[in-house]
Amino acid sequence: MVKIGEKIKQYRLQLGLTQSELAERTELTKGYISQLENDLCSPSIATLQDILNVLGISLEEFFVETKNEKVVYTPNDYFTSQNGGGTNTWLVPDSQIKELEPVILTLPENAESEQRLPFNGEEFGYILEGKVEIITLKEHYKLKKGDCFSIDGQKQHKIKNISKSKSKILWVTTPSNF
Repeated sequence: MVKIGEKIKQYRLQLGLTQSELAERTELTKGYISQLENDLCSPSIATLQDILNVLGISLEEFFVETKNEKVVYTPNDYFTSQNGGGTNTWLVPDSQIKELEPVILTLPENAESEQRLPFNGEEFGYILEGKVEIITLKEHYKLKKGDCFSIDGQKQHKIKNISKSKSKILWVTTPSNF
């Protein structure tokens, strides 16, 4: 539930206005602004619109509820799934609602990822461990620990582990589509 008075006060303070200044610019009294900010009264739509015009915000923006966005993810949040002969460790489980989708692809010796079909977007990878080969329809690229790649999502491709032990790749897709 939106607390109108509390939000008006937040926006007023962000602009560095006093209650008196807001009252003067909206042709209201300081006492009325104080009552609004303390949720002791409710403004009419016209009065609220006047106040929001001074504060530089639309009615729509004012009433949009902001969600608490998760910022930090720990190993307890991660989960794994198969990817060809290897596994994906999903670092941001709710990434399907975000623009980036980061995973760590782990490939045992000689294993390959699934074939990535063309999509509208981009992929970035950083080799954390081992040696891999990126295989497209026309080209092969060999990378080792510390190397990275950036590839257009329109290029069908897969990743193959070419080292004698496991390889790990931080693999990021945008937009999210793994």
